[in-house]
Amino acid sequence: MTANGLHAIRVHEADNVATAIADLAAGDAPLADTNIHAAVAIGRGHKIALAPIARGEAVIKYGFTIGTATTDIAAGEHVHSHNLATALSGSGDYLYAPDAGEAARDAGSARTFSGYARPDGRVGTRNEIWILPTVGCVGNLAARVARIAGARHAGRVDGIHAFKHPFGCSQLGDDLGHTRALIAALAQHPNAGGVLIVGLGCESNQLGALLDLIPADRRAHIRTLSAQAVEDDDAACLALVDELVDGCANMSRTEVSLSRLVLGVKCGGSDGLSGLTANPLVGRMADAVAAAGGKVILTEIPEIFGAEQILMDRAVSRGVFDDTVALVRDFKDYFIRNGEPVSENPSPGNIAGGITTLEEKSLGAVQKGGKVPVVDVRRYGGEATLPGLTLLEAPGNDAVSSTALTAAGATIILFTTGRGTPLGFPAPTLKIASNSALAERKAGWIDFDAGAVLDVGSDSAADALLDLIVATASGGSTKAEANEERDIAIWKSGVTL
Repeated sequence: MTANGLHAIRVHEADNVATAIADLAAGDAPLADTNIHAAVAIGRGHKIALAPIARGEAVIKYGFTIGTATTDIAAGEHVHSHNLATALSGSGDYLYAPDAGEAARDAGSARTFSGYARPDGRVGTRNEIWILPTVGCVGNLAARVARIAGARHAGRVDGIHAFKHPFGCSQLGDDLGHTRALIAALAQHPNAGGVLIVGLGCESNQLGALLDLIPADRRAHIRTLSAQAVEDDDAACLALVDELVDGCANMSRTEVSLSRLVLGVKCGGSDGLSGLTANPLVGRMADAVAAAGGKVILTEIPEIFGAEQILMDRAVSRGVFDDTVALVRDFKDYFIRNGEPVSENPSPGNIAGGITTLEEKSLGAVQKGGKVPVVDVRRYGGEATLPGLTLLEAPGNDAVSSTALTAAGATIILFTTGRGTPLGFPAPTLKIASNSALAERKAGWIDFDAGAVLDVGSDSAADALLDLIVATASGGSTKAEANEERDIAIWKSGVTL
């Protein structure tokens, strides 16, 4: 990325647009090395044409096509949804052309954090008790028990949390399987020193079938209860939570390599600066963790449409490439089966922030994976097991995809945003603002200001963010945790009885 002046950035030398890093008034010269002036006022994060672009011609950003001009565009004009449209369709031919590319920047090999070593060799960043309902009917029971037990055992563990959801009954086939797999995966998370799975008794998501998905060597810290089978469900649940707390309260943190971290990367409420500041910065964190031998998980599969070949080129084998192609095509088919275009994105907030097409959004979003080789592809509810970058099946929805990242084993989530959101998830979630104005305005939500990249440079900002990740993994509280924003959302993909 090259900053050519004080007002806008041209990301790649082939680009015929630049992105405003501050509001432009009509007549402003966005770049120092051109004679282009803004024809109209252009907001921060929005694009300005650097040369005439004819109707039907490609608009290029990040060195790639982000759509085609729907009318002739003069140099200096605002380029957005009024004159730019997606070129995506449901089809897609992909080429297996592995490219090792540029080596990832290694900034993490010598770094350590203080985490909880689990018997199976994984390391948690928290030592909490999680209460997971199999079905929505016992969600309030789980929440009530968590509240009472949290007060009873304050200070003995890092927290006691219930994760309510509305599903688990009146579901069929793969839809029920999604719910079951997701809860079973959460029950095995290394941040949970103890887990209570609460069922009702008559639901589709039966306890026995759910437990069958959990390996026997990962069940020692799990307790189960069917509410219909006991007289006093509150008392029975509390007794089991007491037992779980007693079993893990004496666990202590130990210093471990950054290779033991599992990093989930996510963007939500993106703007035109997300792909210039926050997402590339998170990509550097992915590089650091992977270079140290750790795991990185990237999801939001519909939000890589238009940029998927970049990830496919980093596949470590033909098998991983083929799995990536299948994952992308299956998700496109999911849209088409439901009568929706694959380009039904960006969101209204994205558009207001300057993102025009899904190609533009995706090219910015995939930067969160840095330069890390793609080593594996996992379906929804699956776990990332290999060092490197794992692609995970999940939609773009913030809550659904972040829950899937946690279930896949992420022990820290880096969540970039240009518009802001208060959401938090079971794994500690660091909110990273793409612009300093958001960081200042929503200081109660934002953990890190990636807008600083434009002032202090990428190296300095990357060092500061890595320090924050290490501190958070070692027990430092995120803004979402301090605000008690801890929720899950499950992907509902089928009929309801």
